[in-house]
Amino acid sequence: MSTLAAIDCGTNSTRLLISRHGETIDRRMIITRLGKGVDATGKLDPDAIERTLAVLREYRQAMDQQGVEGVRIAATSAARDASNSEEFFGPAEQIVGTRPELLSGEDEGRMSFAGATADLDPSRGPFLVIDIGGGSTECMVGTDHPEAVRSFDVGCVRLTEKHLVSDPPAAEELSNAIAEASAWFDDLLREVPAATQAQTVVGLAGTISAIGAVELGMATYDRDLIHHFPLTRTAIEDVFRTLATERLADRIHNPGLEAARADVIVGGLCVLVAFVRTLGVDEMLVSESDILDGLVASLH
Repeated sequence: MSTLAAIDCGTNSTRLLISRHGETIDRRMIITRLGKGVDATGKLDPDAIERTLAVLREYRQAMDQQGVEGVRIAATSAARDASNSEEFFGPAEQIVGTRPELLSGEDEGRMSFAGATADLDPSRGPFLVIDIGGGSTECMVGTDHPEAVRSFDVGCVRLTEKHLVSDPPAAEELSNAIAEASAWFDDLLREVPAATQAQTVVGLAGTISAIGAVELGMATYDRDLIHHFPLTRTAIEDVFRTLATERLADRIHNPGLEAARADVIVGGLCVLVAFVRTLGVDEMLVSESDILDGLVASLH
């Protein structure tokens, strides 16, 4: 098979990658917020399901246009936590032609690690990879393959819905969100001491890409410019102070920040700030290669 595709149905966004002979033909990301309210209700919201299915119909058309011969579609944190995932899986299978795979946190981490490190020189390892999603965050350590994978129930949507109710968030709300994330990373330090020995830290997914884009003042998204951009702890803390103290109506005007992500970006920043503070990370590479690339590679 020469033309392959992967779809990632995440808590915050639904994404597509189409690849031909190893080259990216099409890569798309639409925020659908499939996991809206799941943390509180334990169920996928009907409107969120329909938003996501509408995007899958669009992606099916794109795959047909490119003659896709094989596809993997994965569902992650929101679907793991919801008692009614079948209400999404059934219609999604009808649209895409392939049943969504419900990935465990560990499987998600392994696929993300494969995608994030595929174009990095192994001599830069061992790698510590962090993937901040909407409902969960995965951390992986290894060089050629992940020797340790941890998945934590903390992400940009989950923390926002749980803690960040004011506009802008109150200092106590921010403190509580960071404290919750920090507790998970304390567990990482205790369970995976090798995390502090990594030579290169790699950050991926929408929160980290958005922070890199804001730091660059990127008015128009440029994958080549942001892929492997070195994001420093100083820059992360600066962007956090800026975005966390702005009202949503002002935050959306920051160059590099997609308007549809502005309401959960501070929650994602709370996760990232907790990570760099707890692990003492001074710099990370932003990676635009992620779980989608890992899923496509698994089809070869």
